[in-house]
Amino acid sequence: MLPVERQNRIKMLMQEREHMKISELSQALAVSEMTIHRDLKPLINQGYVIKTFGGVTINHQHTSQQAPSPKVCIICQRHINERLAYRMILSNNQIEIACCAHCGLIRHRQQADNIRQAICYDFLKSTTVNPSFCWYVMDTSIHIGCCQPQVLTFELKEDAKKFTTGFGGDIYTFDEALEMIHEKMHQPCCHHKQHD
Repeated sequence: MLPVERQNRIKMLMQEREHMKISELSQALAVSEMTIHRDLKPLINQGYVIKTFGGVTINHQHTSQQAPSPKVCIICQRHINERLAYRMILSNNQIEIACCAHCGLIRHRQQADNIRQAICYDFLKSTTVNPSFCWYVMDTSIHIGCCQPQVLTFELKEDAKKFTTGFGGDIYTFDEALEMIHEKMHQPCCHHKQHD
């Protein structure tokens, strides 16, 4: 993860929790406390967070002047479930968030030339991964309660294979998944819908 990605992730965590210890941030981002201190320095200088004993607190005066962070999907307006979220950092440093890999792939295709970095979560491990190197499972029998046709992401092909052994489905590379979701969304029998 690039420093700007970690800083954006820290901002999102701070908006959710308001106060965090350095050790909690270190654990949440899976980096050393020294790296967290380096990532926090610009956020402290910008006035986004205030340093406290052993941690940081969000600066409400600063954040009230900023635009609120997106809480809904850029494609379908569904509420963001952090475990399924697909984030794109654009060339202008704006962050777009999709509710799941389904919407993430649609938006990734739309913004392809504009995306500097993208992050999604491994479906089994909930660790952050680069979507370009993920394996995508579609048409599985398990339903995660999100957009259809649903798309699940796996960091390792072996995990995707084991998952499809139990729950069915087809495995695709990133490029194949981009094309497949595009094709599926343009078939008369398949349209974008939400399931709560």
